[in-house]
Amino acid sequence: MKYQQLSEEEEIRDIFFGIINRFIGLHTRESVQRSANDTANEYPFVPMDTRQLFDQLYFTARYLKQNRPGKKNFSFIDVGCGIGNVMLFAEQMDFDVFGFEKDPYPCEIAKKIMGEDRVREDDIWKFEGYENFDVIYYFRPFPNADMQTRFERMIEDKLTPGGILIANRKMSKKIDSDPRFTKLRQNLPVWLKSEA
Repeated sequence: MKYQQLSEEEEIRDIFFGIINRFIGLHTRESVQRSANDTANEYPFVPMDTRQLFDQLYFTARYLKQNRPGKKNFSFIDVGCGIGNVMLFAEQMDFDVFGFEKDPYPCEIAKKIMGEDRVREDDIWKFEGYENFDVIYYFRPFPNADMQTRFERMIEDKLTPGGILIANRKMSKKIDSDPRFTKLRQNLPVWLKSEA
């Protein structure tokens, strides 16, 4: 096996993400142990891979800034925000962040990290206001295919025209043939909803 030497930038990035992952891992273990979710039908908090998350959010922030230069403070919602780690990354990229979580324990951690005004305990099916956000983010909340695809359709329908969907571990591929949506980058789960 050939050894590939990392550049200095890659080494620094690895150190940065290694530190972040240790903190996320600590809260993940506690969140899974204390989860009140019905794990047969709902996932407990599971963090998105930090490097992939960074790439998705960085790409989306740059895309919006380049394509909508007159607008500032793009709004971002994390559906099922867990401990708030995604929101923290998004906030550092200048998004105006909000999140909600049904599971009480990780929701309380997210409130401590992000603030009571940015996080609330709520349910995916009952939350009102998806259409108020420029970006909707989720990491697959349901193991059940019927429930997950119904959730995906609901989010796609409620996303405002011109909005961006970051949808990790989508179950349905119908979005790829939906004329309302354009995938913005082939290797990222990021779609733009057309304004027409």
